[in-house]
Amino acid sequence: MTASPPIAESNAPKPIHTDDAGLIAGPITIPAPAGDLPGYRAHPASGGPFPVVLVIQEIFGVHEHIRDVVRRLAKRGYYALAPDLFVRQGDPSRLGTVDEFRALAGRVPDRQVLSDLDASVAFAGASGKADVGKAAAVGFCWGGRITWLYAAHNPALKAAVAWYGRLTGDRTEVHPKHPIDVASALQAPVLGLYAGQDQGIPLSTVTELQDALRAASATGSAPGAARSEIRVYPEVPHAFYADYRPSYRPEAAADAWQRQLDWLAQHGVA
Repeated sequence: MTASPPIAESNAPKPIHTDDAGLIAGPITIPAPAGDLPGYRAHPASGGPFPVVLVIQEIFGVHEHIRDVVRRLAKRGYYALAPDLFVRQGDPSRLGTVDEFRALAGRVPDRQVLSDLDASVAFAGASGKADVGKAAAVGFCWGGRITWLYAAHNPALKAAVAWYGRLTGDRTEVHPKHPIDVASALQAPVLGLYAGQDQGIPLSTVTELQDALRAASATGSAPGAARSEIRVYPEVPHAFYADYRPSYRPEAAADAWQRQLDWLAQHGVA
């Protein structure tokens, strides 16, 4: 739960820090079928119940930037929580290179992740402070891919926002489907936020996903497909929202964050 991304560049920006004033925030333990799951959650200290937002981690785990995103959402009136979805396969805080993080992520089965996200929603509901009838998911990078999968998995989800994240790839027992494969099964509308200069997610795959969404919309096979949208920021790189990395682009990040808030409100998660 204390993973630090392997960022050593001297030009990395000073990360944004969101305090916990007016919030209840801190580590949590989430009961789940495969065993207890650590995580981090924050929500306003008074009032409620609050709409729920699952924050799905980057490849680096539930590190400080992800915890800060949780607090940012709590400041906007959400019950936000980020489960540590790698914990069953390894400890991200012990890793130091991108290749090590990728190897760990590659061992984490999608089926396990979706089950742990279901358990996280149930945990929020049991708290008495969360309205799980107004639930959404937002995910970054690795979590962006998972967000599409979860929007196809959980019919109770109201909305989702995927910040970058791989859209296709090899189909394996661990990762049998990718976002392009589940467009025809989307239960919730997804806002996809992508970078035009992303070296790891070709724009051709974004186009493929858009085509898959249009095809699913035409058949009416997925209630979320027709209402999903894709936004591409042409001049920015991958991880343009990651304010602790040189890839951070403040203008695009601010625009995308506001679009996320508007998307949640538009779809009843507010």
